[in-house]
Amino acid sequence: MKTDPLLKPFKIKNLEIKNRLMTSAHEPSYAENGMPTERYRLYHLERAKGGIGLTMTAGSAVVSPDSPSTFGNLHAYKDEIIPWLKQLSDECHDYGSKVMIQITHLGRRTNWNHSDWLPVLSASEVREPAHRAFPKEAEDWDIERIITDYAEAAQRMKEANMDGIEIEAYGHFLDSFWSPATNKRNDEYNGNLSNRTKFSLKVIEAIRKSVGPDFIVGVRMVADEDWDRGLSKEEGLEIVKKIIDTKKVDFLNIIRGHIDTDASLTKVIPTQGMASSPHLDFAGEIKFESKFPVFHASKINDVATARYAIESGKLDMVGMTRAHIADPHIVKKIINGKENTIRPCVGATYCLDRIYEGNEALCIHNPATGREKFIPHEILIKADKKKKIVIVGAGPAGLEAAKVSSERGHEVIVFEASNKAGGQLNLITRSKRRKDMLGIIDWRLEACNDNNVTFYYNTFATKEIILKEKPDCIIIATGGIPNTDILDEGNEYACSTWDIISGSINIEEDVILFDDNGAYPGLQAAEIIVNKGSKLEIITPERFFSPEIGGLNHVSYAKKFIENDVTITINKRLKGITKDGNRLSAIIGSDYSDKIVNKNASQIVVEHGTLPNSDLYFDLKKDSKNLGAIDYNSIINGKFNEIIKNQNGNYFLYRVGDAVSSRNIHASIYDSLRICKDL
Repeated sequence: MKTDPLLKPFKIKNLEIKNRLMTSAHEPSYAENGMPTERYRLYHLERAKGGIGLTMTAGSAVVSPDSPSTFGNLHAYKDEIIPWLKQLSDECHDYGSKVMIQITHLGRRTNWNHSDWLPVLSASEVREPAHRAFPKEAEDWDIERIITDYAEAAQRMKEANMDGIEIEAYGHFLDSFWSPATNKRNDEYNGNLSNRTKFSLKVIEAIRKSVGPDFIVGVRMVADEDWDRGLSKEEGLEIVKKIIDTKKVDFLNIIRGHIDTDASLTKVIPTQGMASSPHLDFAGEIKFESKFPVFHASKINDVATARYAIESGKLDMVGMTRAHIADPHIVKKIINGKENTIRPCVGATYCLDRIYEGNEALCIHNPATGREKFIPHEILIKADKKKKIVIVGAGPAGLEAAKVSSERGHEVIVFEASNKAGGQLNLITRSKRRKDMLGIIDWRLEACNDNNVTFYYNTFATKEIILKEKPDCIIIATGGIPNTDILDEGNEYACSTWDIISGSINIEEDVILFDDNGAYPGLQAAEIIVNKGSKLEIITPERFFSPEIGGLNHVSYAKKFIENDVTITINKRLKGITKDGNRLSAIIGSDYSDKIVNKNASQIVVEHGTLPNSDLYFDLKKDSKNLGAIDYNSIINGKFNEIIKNQNGNYFLYRVGDAVSSRNIHASIYDSLRICKDL
């Protein structure tokens, strides 16, 4: 602890942060009517319990009503937010963590067609593609009132006993004045950098006057938009100096890039398969040039990189935001010498993709995140009575069931038909960009080994094999099998995406892939087909492509398909397949018309999710105590109750994950956790 750079305190003015780890500002979309109510508070409190030095709330809290929420943003312009934030701050302070909040006017990064239906603002009438609104050019009276709004919002944050604020100038209203890409004005707020920064410096001045000299004020700012139309690195450094010269700001949180499209956003917030910590060196350059406190976060997912960032002097505070969504107890585990038990962030970006699609943030393999009221991040309470638990299947659902059940103190046996654990993840990780998903398996296997779980691989479990173990409880986690039997005719001529991904069949020279699932298997198979050099057409009945994939993860696939001339056809449905000599003929219709067309291809692939592999479950069901039934009300309320429907039954029986229905990794793991945590 004495020598670890991550655990050294950092002092700004009179505020001492106990270590160098922070979460950068982000909106998990847990707010209710713009207020950080219980779910929001417990989310941040868990990070405080886990030992984090600074938890930065909001991403961002909006200062004006004409900056309507687009990611579940907090409403910093309302007085009623003060007691909610004060409770959050006070409870985090009880654990020694500091709490700040990011405030903003979103500018054009929102839309007008909800909330109060007010016009969207920007420096000029330049549309942001991502949010699609055509903004109004801010008038003098807009600028005056928004300066006041910032000052009043900052005062509210101070009254809420927060430790500081961070002003957002990164794809939002303030920096729209800085950038040549968005500032096309013909007045005193355009031209040289002194003019372009005039509004921002007025905001900083008003905020400092409002909160006094001691309250911490920082700016999260873009210092290089990394494109020929935008703010250059040289201009960014000049803006850095202008902000520092005000002597009104205490730290800078540096970022690089622009965020007006999904493609550009992924360069700022990299997804799976992209480089980690891509802007760390850049932030270090700003630190070196400015000799000023610098914070930074951008895909710093592992402790070793965070430690290097501090030790090398590149940063003063290092953000591990997605990493703390995966495991809020990182600091506690570092302190206790248990870094190897940190649940890894696998880079899936399920969290952010959900936010940008209008849903709440969830971690792909930590279902406790955002559910702290009902679900523990760590299993610390042993069961009253030790039981024997038999689990069939060692995919994500089965491994989670084994991990949690063994942590409860039960004797756990796992039967797995293949020669290794992983289930469908062993297919997923055949793609180079998704190799990090192995962390979902490896982390659970290590925990299972620590808790003496017994694994039997290459074992096709039957009812007889299972019952020889005399189990108290059986959990069926046998997953699913591809569902290609969906056509009016010619199902036998189709192959599945699993066939393509696994390499069990050869890929032909021209391929039609029909995907009405719209999730990762179709995209992964398509990428493999393209990488083989084959001609590909993807057909979907949806009105837009791959609806189950969020915008950030969509980018890498879209790039691949565009560069390789993949044809993507929407609003069409594969009806059947017939033979046409040595080739196949796809019968293609639509939900919108009776028109039918035929297209020839060497190979036709169908992606329609999975069917549950559930025969074993039904073999065991009639002799179970609960007849397979689950008390849904109890798992919804966070305390699972076993129910007895068969007094002559010999064991409890549950099935989880894709053995129930075709869903995703998060659902599978969540199934197991909320049953097994109370067994």
